[in-house]
Amino acid sequence: MSDSDKQKEVIVGSGPVLLSIDDLGIGFLTLNTPETANCLNNETLIAMAEALMICHGTKRLRALVLDGAGKNFCAGGDIKTFLAKGEELPFYIRQATNYLQNVITLLIRLQVPVITAVQGFAAGGGGFGFVCASDVVIASESAKFLAGATRVGMSPDAGMSATLQNLVGFKKAMHILLTNPVIEAKEALDIGVITKVVKDEKLTQCVYEYASEIAKGPPLAFGQTKRLLWNAIGAGVEQVLDDESRTVSMLSGTGDSIEAMSAILEKRKATFNGE
Repeated sequence: MSDSDKQKEVIVGSGPVLLSIDDLGIGFLTLNTPETANCLNNETLIAMAEALMICHGTKRLRALVLDGAGKNFCAGGDIKTFLAKGEELPFYIRQATNYLQNVITLLIRLQVPVITAVQGFAAGGGGFGFVCASDVVIASESAKFLAGATRVGMSPDAGMSATLQNLVGFKKAMHILLTNPVIEAKEALDIGVITKVVKDEKLTQCVYEYASEIAKGPPLAFGQTKRLLWNAIGAGVEQVLDDESRTVSMLSGTGDSIEAMSAILEKRKATFNGE
């Protein structure tokens, strides 16, 4: 991601998630399934958790950049995979949300700041959830944000029950989660979801410059500052994760959820019957 590319040590060089670290101690964790808009399934979530565990054990890490390959940061859950599970979907979703819980916890408890770069869509528990669980978020002007859970007949996950309302307030969070507006980058900045908006062509450069400044700072002070801020809301985040997982799993097997996911793939309006 910049002139430092040649100095990067590749730690995970293939698969759904890539991981490298440069000579400044900046880690780069990249969602690497651009053909699906970096949608999340169990394979990707497991790979992401494994990469984050490596980050937790890397003493020279000073900052972590989280990004997505291709046109979109992360478009949420992999609906095609979900629908293919048939009657096994609730079990699969329970697994997925458990893996997602682990990823979110690893992000917020990482000893260094997590700087997320967003282009295209950040949607669902993956895209939007990762944004809410990041320490700093820099987005391109054309980036868009979407909660999306209730749109597919499910409820929030990735800790958003706690993180989103801490960012924007209870009433605004409720509105976002109930009505699923597509939030443009400028509004996301105005309401406190993200840190900074930059021109599309400057995203990579600006993210690296920000990470470089963090990498040159006092790592112990930064780590303790991050710990203190997350502890102020972190207990709330971690308490809701398991409840979210159970609830999303239960809702995924309902007729409304199956209808909503099918409607998205078929590009039509869903009809909800409350069953």
